[in-house]
Amino acid sequence: MFTEGLDDLYQFSLVMTGDRERAEQCFVAGLEDCIKANEVFREWAHSWAKRFIIQIAIRELKPRPRASSFGIPVATRMRDLPSDRGRHFELADVLALEDFERFVFVMSVLERYSEHDCALLLGCTLRQINETRNRAFAQLMGSCSTVFSSEIHFDEVRR
Repeated sequence: MFTEGLDDLYQFSLVMTGDRERAEQCFVAGLEDCIKANEVFREWAHSWAKRFIIQIAIRELKPRPRASSFGIPVATRMRDLPSDRGRHFELADVLALEDFERFVFVMSVLERYSEHDCALLLGCTLRQINETRNRAFAQLMGSCSTVFSSEIHFDEVRR
């Protein structure tokens, strides 16, 4: 069921955890949990595997928000995010984000989870999700001169 998407799922796990060893552990555990779940439809298996990887990565890394930062505007919503799909984020810059910033960025921007779902999964407030996403964007924009989209190209991961 997963043979075609294994590379993508591993790379997703790497982006979530920020570490190759933890990525392998979350990847394997996520696939095992997904296979054990009888209610997973074949068409949804890839999405469910990502969801399991997210849950395992949260459980393993226990990402926590920083203290509130009032210097960053809280108004950014998904509709305000750049959508030029011709550009990409640099994987190294995303991996350099602190755990909580990386989780919020990947979940809310790349995977398009709602702010509410992100807050529930991460055990925090909607305000913390907003502030953290803005902080992640500020860090990414400071480290890259390109326009951002909601895609990461993983070419450099495959070695």
